[in-house]
Amino acid sequence: MSDLDKNTSEYGQIKIADEVVGIIAGIAATEVDGVAGMSGGIAGGIAEMLGRKNLSKGVKVEVGEREAAIDLYIVVEYGAKIPEVAWGIQENVKNAVETMTGLNVVEVNIHVQGVSFEKEKKDNPEEENEQQKVK
Repeated sequence: MSDLDKNTSEYGQIKIADEVVGIIAGIAATEVDGVAGMSGGIAGGIAEMLGRKNLSKGVKVEVGEREAAIDLYIVVEYGAKIPEVAWGIQENVKNAVETMTGLNVVEVNIHVQGVSFEKEKKDNPEEENEQQKVK
């Protein structure tokens, strides 16, 4: 019997919102090297890349009483080995969700929606200003 089962029977029910699991999965996915960001879907044939504030977007979650299935829609960085990135995401997301929620993750499906050719650091003027202040 897991800790979640004990808490449910002794003290009442614990319900974790799908969005909470989605945010955990989104953060865990973007921590993997080679992930440029989450994708909001394909609009007009071009994958729309979402910023870090929308981490639950690009994530579809089905949460049952004790299990969860997760679909992630991602954009990978150009030059990254897609199978390695996908395996890394699957492991990181499964570990993060299971550790934080106690749910058993039965599936982590990766949908690669696009490839990013840009370096975010060079395109972000705030980071350039920060680097200039340090010098």
